[in-house]
Amino acid sequence: MTRFVAVLSQELRLSLRHGADTLAALLFFLLAASLFPLAIGPAPETLGRIAPGIVWVCSLLAALLPLDRLFGADFEDGSLDQLLLSGLPPAVIALAKAVAHWLVTGLPLLIAAAPLAVMLRMPDAAIPALLLGLLPGTMVLSLLGTTGAAIVLGARRGSVLLPLLILPLATPVLIFGVAAADAASGGLSPRPHLLLLGAFLAAALPLCPLAAGAGLRAAAE
Repeated sequence: MTRFVAVLSQELRLSLRHGADTLAALLFFLLAASLFPLAIGPAPETLGRIAPGIVWVCSLLAALLPLDRLFGADFEDGSLDQLLLSGLPPAVIALAKAVAHWLVTGLPLLIAAAPLAVMLRMPDAAIPALLLGLLPGTMVLSLLGTTGAAIVLGARRGSVLLPLLILPLATPVLIFGVAAADAASGGLSPRPHLLLLGAFLAAALPLCPLAAGAGLRAAAE
């Protein structure tokens, strides 16, 4: 546990030094969502109806931006080999990377989603369901993103393959996350959709680090 915390602390310190990555993800999230009112018009009814989809799609795309550097910098300068020789299992190293990615990318996106939802005229009753869905949803996106980044590590055109690998896997999270907000907006209970998102997180938490660890071992060899 001490080594896990040490790796996580190191990743957070490195992320603070490269704060432009987090800022770029946030700016992309806000700017991409701001384009929709310009494209479809400012009608409150239209914006409020599609606002959950806008927030979720932009969150998913923004979470992909920092993934290229998640393992790439460590792989290029040899730090990844040192991490693998530190005594920690590769799956635990991948889990520490996923937690760091969520803290520096997923959590800021979650915080920024609330004012963005208000700007898009989302009904007040749907905003809590949206945020409750984004909480496990962004965690699952970080786990999937870490797995994808580890699998394509060292591959030619890995930055091109990464979105093609992650987006199909993240589609169910997107569907049920939007459905939870839509249900709350229509006066229905979002609980079934939120429980499914929790089930996705419970499945991804052990499986994704194991898959990412296998990818790290293959890249190191």
